[in-house]
Amino acid sequence: MDDSPGESSASGSIVSDCHSLKFGGLHNYDGCPRQESPTRIGESRSASPIGCVGSRNTSPSRQKVIKTKPRGLDEEMVATFGKVVHPDVQMEDDIWAMLPEDLLNEILLRVPPFMIFRLRSVCKRWNSILQDSSFLKFHSQVPSHGPCLLTFWKNLQTPQCSVFSLPLKAWYRIPLAFLPQWAFWLVGSSGGLVCFSGLDGITFKTLVCNPLTQTWRTLPGMHYNQQRQLIMVVDRVDRSFKVIATGDIYGDRSLPTEVYDSKLDRWSLHQIMPAVNLCSSKMAYCDSRLYLETLSPLGLMMYRLDPGYWEHIPARFPRSLLDGYLVAGTQKRLFLVGRIGLYSNHQSMRIWELDHAKITWVEISRMPPKYFRALLRLSAEKFECFGQDNLICFTSWNQGKGLLYDVDKKVWSWIAGCALQSYNSQVCFYEPRFDASIC
Repeated sequence: MDDSPGESSASGSIVSDCHSLKFGGLHNYDGCPRQESPTRIGESRSASPIGCVGSRNTSPSRQKVIKTKPRGLDEEMVATFGKVVHPDVQMEDDIWAMLPEDLLNEILLRVPPFMIFRLRSVCKRWNSILQDSSFLKFHSQVPSHGPCLLTFWKNLQTPQCSVFSLPLKAWYRIPLAFLPQWAFWLVGSSGGLVCFSGLDGITFKTLVCNPLTQTWRTLPGMHYNQQRQLIMVVDRVDRSFKVIATGDIYGDRSLPTEVYDSKLDRWSLHQIMPAVNLCSSKMAYCDSRLYLETLSPLGLMMYRLDPGYWEHIPARFPRSLLDGYLVAGTQKRLFLVGRIGLYSNHQSMRIWELDHAKITWVEISRMPPKYFRALLRLSAEKFECFGQDNLICFTSWNQGKGLLYDVDKKVWSWIAGCALQSYNSQVCFYEPRFDASIC
């Protein structure tokens, strides 16, 4: 496979996952017939609440609500006796085929992004519009579709990807056949782009792609091109992205931190991270700072992206913390999520927020016991935790469940649908955007 930027053919499509094929929020149906009984001889028919004897009372307080399934739709619609029947509107092909481009863009911007792939095959004009610069400019000005969960796994060495839309509460399958056949794994997602890294033979490589536009490109090799812990951040205002490769140890030497800048299309060398004993490889990025947990010295290592240097933050972890995950929130908010308690019957999941002024962790929430017992039935069970925009997602390796916590609303909720995570899958938050550029 050539390392030059790749782009799939226009015939590619996104197929809804078999676990959820209903799209209740995507259709509007206003043609449910009003049910009427036959008119008897000598009986008057009145639609007003005050009718003569024998008339049907259709006042709002006495409306009977029935459920029907209109032909051609899966979702159940509600029909009332007082609903007005609208005749079918005949759409003139000559008129709708000649819609102005700006009006067509306005219409397509209101279609959920995962459904637009079905529209690509309607005609050549629609397929070209989705790649047109004016459409992408329109798309960049509309609010985000909302948070989604991207699940990546391999089936017989074939990469698979499904996305769960939290606003639509539905799963969508995204084809990854446009990516090269490497042994790669998921790094993360930011601003509509998804980053993978892996081995092409014996060479370590990193690629960035936009699953919606089915475009990708390989990043140039690092100065010290070894397998590293990576994190990607996107600047939507500047229409650029950066990939940070943290310092690591290779052989008997420490590798410096490297940063890739898409505007320069090259890696730059930065300070070597001071010798520390890391708790885990999990990282969190917020407010142009990268954070890692350390055991020795105890606290956090923080990397400032702009000046390019590391510093230690002596923020002591809560007592009896079994396993902790750093989660980035909005702006400067940094969360710590983990289990507390040495014995299974006394364990609990808690969330802390870093007080930057006092350099201490402040507890802000606890997972209710019923959710904790359902998520982790055994004290030794492993879980994953990640976040975006003050949303924190918990996934259980064994139970295959997903739990969502909204920090602002303080609401816990299960994620509906199929299992989020199996033994070989990876999950991250994902924001679908057509205007996210790989260049």
